[in-house]
Amino acid sequence: MKSLFEETTNREILKRTDALNENSERQWGKMTVGQMLWHCQFPISIGVKNELKGNGNLIVRLFFKKSMYNDKPWRKNLPTSPALKAKVEKDLTEEKIELKQLVNDFYECRKRNEWNPHPLFGKLSHDQWDKMQYKHLDHHLIQFGV
Repeated sequence: MKSLFEETTNREILKRTDALNENSERQWGKMTVGQMLWHCQFPISIGVKNELKGNGNLIVRLFFKKSMYNDKPWRKNLPTSPALKAKVEKDLTEEKIELKQLVNDFYECRKRNEWNPHPLFGKLSHDQWDKMQYKHLDHHLIQFGV
């Protein structure tokens, strides 16, 4: 799996994000492109800020944790946590700027040695944080054809 901590992959994700526009059509799901960009910000901000802590949810850790960072693509139409669903339309330009900044901020975390446990998935290695973020972004960029 590609790594957001590698410069070429980081640039690729930014370029794919830049390719999104008002005419980008979703291939599945209900989110608009602006809502998707907003949705992608919270998970990556958890890693960037490294402030939230938790042992995770036992059921989530047992049944879903490995799927967050393994090489197997996620299936389409996975349920989204209600907290990560945009209730209103989001401005494409604003959300794109914010997400790209977070992707760049996450790239700067490549030298970080200490990661707080993820609030939902518990303890993750440096590599697992990286793969989880790449996999989530890639999934949603594919959702909108980029």
